[in-house]
Amino acid sequence: MNIDIKNARELIQQADAILITAGAGIGVDSGLPDFRGDEGFWKAYPPIEKLGLNFSEMANQKLFIDNPKLVWAFYGHRLDLYRKTIPHDGFRMLLDLTKKMTTILFLLQM
Repeated sequence: MNIDIKNARELIQQADAILITAGAGIGVDSGLPDFRGDEGFWKAYPPIEKLGLNFSEMANQKLFIDNPKLVWAFYGHRLDLYRKTIPHDGFRMLLDLTKKMTTILFLLQM
């Protein structure tokens, strides 16, 4: 095993707390769409593509005020996607890593 990886493993095993940061890729590997790229976003929401809106516009407060039904439908569908997604083994590995920790922080970059 690479010495740097071995040292990192030992430090993690001795730690009381761990900070995990993850980007959208961790969800994409489980089948969730990439919301930053319009291609993944529009594949998940074809009606939104027909409206000519991108993710930033859908997640904007102005659209919520102007068209709350559309935005609630979008977030309802998105919630359903998350509920139906089966996390890949990487999520389980992170959970196992944190089980002995006394402090856990998750920062997800979307």
